[in-house]
Amino acid sequence: MRHRIFHSLDLRERLATYALELGTDMGSLSTRYQWMLDHEVLFEEPNGSGMRVYLSLTDLTPRIIDPATQRFYLHLRGELPMRRFVPIPGFNMATFRAFCTIAWEQWYNILINKIPSHHVRLAWLRLGGAKIGRNSTIWRTTEVLGMGNLTIGEDSSIGWHCQIDARCGLTIGDHVTIASYVIVIAGSHDMHAKEFWAVGTPIAIDDYAWIATRAIVTNGAHLGRGCAVTANTLVSKDIAPYKIVAGSAAKAIGERPCDLDYKVRGKSLFNIFH
Repeated sequence: MRHRIFHSLDLRERLATYALELGTDMGSLSTRYQWMLDHEVLFEEPNGSGMRVYLSLTDLTPRIIDPATQRFYLHLRGELPMRRFVPIPGFNMATFRAFCTIAWEQWYNILINKIPSHHVRLAWLRLGGAKIGRNSTIWRTTEVLGMGNLTIGEDSSIGWHCQIDARCGLTIGDHVTIASYVIVIAGSHDMHAKEFWAVGTPIAIDDYAWIATRAIVTNGAHLGRGCAVTANTLVSKDIAPYKIVAGSAAKAIGERPCDLDYKVRGKSLFNIFH
């Protein structure tokens, strides 16, 4: 299967660095890299900015027999914010655990996210694998996909009626404000494949970022520290720190102060029922 997640640009050109990190030689690592390409563990896709390299969304560890190749594969996986990969289909314990995880997530989105208690909702998410810092919260009726790949820092708040897609890895920093009705979606599909393969890219939202209502943040976006995304804006690229962006092209229209220092307090007593 060619379901995949974006890893980095021009990975082949950095094999010498990986060889040093893994304590091997460049020739051997190049051979293992080519093996992973031939067996659809890695994928290369040329574009204008270089060679985009993807890693299979399926956990292929059991199919990689060579220990050194497996170590390289796990090293590449460890560089992604995605902690849970899709197991190889079949009647096995990994597939059963994945089924239980999906069921846990569905219970949250159908029932638990409507309970008027921050503590209950956050406990459910954390038990599902989400990493959520102190005084951060997700308000009622917001859906979370891929909670096992969600990381939120301290004092950050996500409003209600949002859709938060963390299936390919979503990292949210400290003091981040995400208003209600925002959509963060990390996945897409290969438009040129008849099999409709899933393609995803991790999303990162840095400290003090502010995303206003009904904005859409799509796969691969990186919102820099302190940036502001105005209402109804579509973000599908990197946003520089402290920039204010607007419109379907997320065009810069201003800049926030560089010395931001405030508490979001989205978990305060006054919005306990959210």
